[in-house]
Amino acid sequence: MRDTRPMAIVTSPGKIEFQDCPLPPLGPDEVQIKVKAVAICGSDLHIFKGLHPAAPLPVPAGHEIAGEVEKVGNSVSKLKPGDRVTIEPVIVCGECYFCQRGEYNLCQNISFQYRNGQGGFTPIFIAQEKWVHSLPANISYGEGALVEPLSVALHAIKKSNMGVGDNCAIFGAGAIGLLLLKLFKTTGGGDAFVVDVQDHRLNKALDLGATAVFNNLQGNIVEQIVLLSGGLGVDKAYEAVGINLTLIQALQTLKKGGTAILLGLFETQEVSIPANIFVQKEISLTGSQGYCWDFQGALKLLADKRVLLKPLITHQVPFAQVQDAFDLLLDPRNEAIKVVVNVDE
Repeated sequence: MRDTRPMAIVTSPGKIEFQDCPLPPLGPDEVQIKVKAVAICGSDLHIFKGLHPAAPLPVPAGHEIAGEVEKVGNSVSKLKPGDRVTIEPVIVCGECYFCQRGEYNLCQNISFQYRNGQGGFTPIFIAQEKWVHSLPANISYGEGALVEPLSVALHAIKKSNMGVGDNCAIFGAGAIGLLLLKLFKTTGGGDAFVVDVQDHRLNKALDLGATAVFNNLQGNIVEQIVLLSGGLGVDKAYEAVGINLTLIQALQTLKKGGTAILLGLFETQEVSIPANIFVQKEISLTGSQGYCWDFQGALKLLADKRVLLKPLITHQVPFAQVQDAFDLLLDPRNEAIKVVVNVDE
């Protein structure tokens, strides 16, 4: 009976090593999962560069995971060996004020599996049953690994309180930005303007229904978006980049009374924004933290085929080439959007 497993660890900026890590005994409420696919997230890239504000190196990478149930603890009742699943990789206390209210994404002691020594780039993953969700039959393991970022985007859409016919600006056309776009259009949104600096991402945004796209290296995109929104600005703006410039632009594109949602991860903690704009335009800036009861909604959207994840997967690589997968994603010449590592081949 094995008591270790190989796991990809970011040991220093730009370097990943496989290390043998302990495989703990299965608890009564836990599920042992044979990992099939892991997608690389933007926060994984921050870790890879050594710039994640909450994950100092060395640290395991990977938290967008899908796989097959291999074993279950003796108290597990809803899952069985052979079930196809995805994993909600949070760790919460269940006891604080926010957990008691069901707002576990705001847990005062929140952490994530990778910050607690268990990354997704490993053949075997252990999780409590309550965080393991069954995949719809029409979803592949590669797509199943993208349920986590879909849930992030869904939470942000909910936080924005978007109304039917509202228009929006989305800053960042990586996987999260593109999922925001798809959800915005799927749930009744109107015009959607997308901003990025990579043309292949902007072309994908057009494929997914963007009204217009803008390369942030070319021209005054704030003026252009305001003009295209009737000279008023947009109802909602989503910042999914994590830099000072796009945060300011998100605020500037809002119409009076509009709302900006911040879900980009900033590598630099201190930012400067024009404070008076909040009073002059009576706008709001709201943060969006992960997900909270959003996996269920994301899986329903997938089961109903209202959202398709396959178009976002541009590259797939084998488990032994995790380092190459990160290098590939960081090089814009590869035109990658979502890279999936196939663990069990």
